[in-house]
Amino acid sequence: MKREEIISEIQRLKQEKEAIILVHNYQRPEIQDIADYLGDSLGLSKIAAESDAKVIVFCGVRFMAESAKILSPEKLVLLPREDAGCELANMATREELMGFKSKYPDACVVSYVNTNADVKAESDVCCTSANAVKVVQNVSAKQIIFVPDRNLANYVQRFTDKEIIPWNGFCYVHDGMKSDVVKQTKDLHPDAKLIVHPECQREVIDLADKVTSTGGMVKFARESNVDKIIIGTEEGIVYRLQKENPQKTFYTAGSARMCRNMKITTLKDVLFALREEKYKIELPDHIVERARIALDKMLEYV
Repeated sequence: MKREEIISEIQRLKQEKEAIILVHNYQRPEIQDIADYLGDSLGLSKIAAESDAKVIVFCGVRFMAESAKILSPEKLVLLPREDAGCELANMATREELMGFKSKYPDACVVSYVNTNADVKAESDVCCTSANAVKVVQNVSAKQIIFVPDRNLANYVQRFTDKEIIPWNGFCYVHDGMKSDVVKQTKDLHPDAKLIVHPECQREVIDLADKVTSTGGMVKFARESNVDKIIIGTEEGIVYRLQKENPQKTFYTAGSARMCRNMKITTLKDVLFALREEKYKIELPDHIVERARIALDKMLEYV
């Protein structure tokens, strides 16, 4: 089938099955172009919870589709690529977290949304990069186990006197951005503003004009009067930013950083997912019930 035929069939099946397509900002351009909703983890989580659609096709990685299923257990949630995992999420297991909880019995577990469902089920509250600071500031505990991203944990620590116990996990895309390379990019474009994701290392964050989630980057690009912006996150968002702000110029912070798991979903995968209703996200009821508590608390801080 030609590309246009695939897209047409996706649209037909979407109407037939009363489905919506949720797409993360890091997905391929052609996947972004067929999105009903395009956004970051927080924005897409809210849409999954509020939508009346019977079927949710989640073009992202597994933990995102799991979150949609937890928030809408009655809906059919499909992940077009069964192997679209998240290496950061896989750095934290339920068993390891249980060990941490026994070591720090008075601590509150704040679980980044980039975690698998069974880890969320052992957490007190979830957060995204957009609301992590607000979540930590509002929990009553003075000691926080922050799972699984150490860089985001260190960033949040800047804004609280609470003791944050960081998990030793990281996103290889953001952690791989090095300050010397970012400095070189700033030197090449001295009139550009640098905005970076809080999953970056401390040295990169210290160079930034603004630190924010991908949703925050979209908002900054749209609302600010800055016309040249260096982007310190996965390169997929640059397509969206340039498309929505054609009068502005966007640069990656050094060589473009790519998440391989975010790029494996193709139009044919989306078509197959709708046609064959694959791959279904299925979770045990007790995991859904417990993880839902942590996600619902997260949505209070938006």
